[in-house]
Amino acid sequence: MNPPSRPQNNTTSRLSTMPSQKPRQLSHLHSQLAQLTAHVSDLENLLRMTAVQAESMRGLGGYAGAMFMAASKVLGEEKIEGTGNSSSTTPEAKRKNGP
Repeated sequence: MNPPSRPQNNTTSRLSTMPSQKPRQLSHLHSQLAQLTAHVSDLENLLRMTAVQAESMRGLGGYAGAMFMAASKVLGEEKIEGTGNSSSTTPEAKRKNGP
């Protein structure tokens, strides 16, 4: 059993439409290239903006770190002061011990 042979007119038909498809394909490629160029330009602008925002985030991180260190220092000093004389200065201790 031999497979059915393909007709030659299909190949001839494909070759005859090739010259008419080429300008359409080139036009399509040109429009895709223009779209790609626009997207690359948008990406470049977004990356530039992201770099600026990353620098700002770095500054905010520094401020947040300074706030945490300051809060830790303040709370640490309160804890140290509170442990030294906590039995006589807290309201609960005064109520338990009386006036």
